[in-house]
Amino acid sequence: MSKAWSGRFSQPTDKLVEAFTESISFDARLAEVDIRGSKAHAQMLSETGLISADESKSIAAALDSIGEMIRKGEMKFSSELEDIHLHIESELIRRLGDVGRKLHTGRSRNDQVSTDLKLYTRDAIDHIDQLLEAVQKAFVGRGDADLDIIVPGYTHLQRAQPVAAPHYWLAYVEKFQRDRERLADCRKRVNLSPLGAAALAGSSLPINRHRTAELLGFSAPAANSLDVSSDRDYLVEFTSTLALVAAHLSTWAEEWILWNTTEFGFLRLPDAFTTGSSIMPQKKNPDVLELIRGKSSRVIGAAQTLLVLIKGLPMAYNRDLQDDKRAMFDAYDTIVACLEVAPQIIAGAELRRDVIASRIDDGFLDATALMEYLIKRGVPMRTGHEVVGKLVAECEQRKCRLKDLTLAEIRSLVPATAAPLIDESVSSVLGSANAAAALVSYGSGSRERVKEQLAEWKKRLA
Repeated sequence: MSKAWSGRFSQPTDKLVEAFTESISFDARLAEVDIRGSKAHAQMLSETGLISADESKSIAAALDSIGEMIRKGEMKFSSELEDIHLHIESELIRRLGDVGRKLHTGRSRNDQVSTDLKLYTRDAIDHIDQLLEAVQKAFVGRGDADLDIIVPGYTHLQRAQPVAAPHYWLAYVEKFQRDRERLADCRKRVNLSPLGAAALAGSSLPINRHRTAELLGFSAPAANSLDVSSDRDYLVEFTSTLALVAAHLSTWAEEWILWNTTEFGFLRLPDAFTTGSSIMPQKKNPDVLELIRGKSSRVIGAAQTLLVLIKGLPMAYNRDLQDDKRAMFDAYDTIVACLEVAPQIIAGAELRRDVIASRIDDGFLDATALMEYLIKRGVPMRTGHEVVGKLVAECEQRKCRLKDLTLAEIRSLVPATAAPLIDESVSSVLGSANAAAALVSYGSGSRERVKEQLAEWKKRLA
């Protein structure tokens, strides 16, 4: 088949140019959505009288057959036909002749490609949302079993305050929920149909863009044909949202890599999701988590690639946009791969209760609880902060814990006016377990508050 634009040219396209400009090597995966869009376009052409009903049926049937041919790997791809769109059209014309040549009436490859990309992105959003939900369920699913385990909470990687272990799990559930909400919001802007905007100015033919939007499940047609031709905002927004998903996955991976070390010793990863060393027999490496952490850079890079790609383009279509698909596909594939393995790691990991319990009272995790105890008895916050700081310094010198101090020793460092307000009840906030139990504010890390949040998430994810 000759080139779709061959009438204008007196020389054939150089083979180097064909190799340089082809995209079939990476856009063949758009075949299903391209056929979906073309069938809707053919139906609309029939309904507006631009082609006959019989021609529309012939086109639809041939497109279905071509789709099956592609799924079976029977279509031979060639750089001479550049992309998946021309491959499908070429095969359609080979089968139907002039009837096949009518399909492209009232559209351009510009709006056709954008339509395909929006359909693909919309499906991708829905798939990723399902995978994110599975990760959330994996975290929530282990919550009850871990509810009685108190672990250190950290800031600056320094021990800060104690929390129930599932408080960590729910922190990730919250992060991934925001990711799901961002994806849902992105989907609203993806779900506007470019089809029928043609090259940039629309068409003088009586096409019905609202009808094709309806047939393809779009909420409405995009309003400005010039904008449609250049718009890749939705891909930037989609990959930027995926970059946040990747960052959250990377944070989780980094934390569990640390918890899995001998130095922390909090976590034992499942054997099926770790690897060994070629030389050191004892090694059990968190390679899967390390790769999740590493692959986040590719997703973040994809969002940056698309921003740089569009930043210097004038209005309407430019061939630079051909490379938008590479970045988007790679970001999507990478996130899917990470999300597919994550739930099994989450569910299969084991908290090492004995190691955690043996060290949970190290690091003065109850210091803030003691300060707040003093506040509740009338000691100004800054004064209480200073007092507890002195108590901690005293304990460091003695190599003891706050709960080892006597009531008299605590009173001796408290302002004289407040000392009589402190009694034996102070022991109720000392020690990490008591300090965690003392947390009462909404969203805090005590067992009771975490139990409430677990129950709420079970309902939301049911």
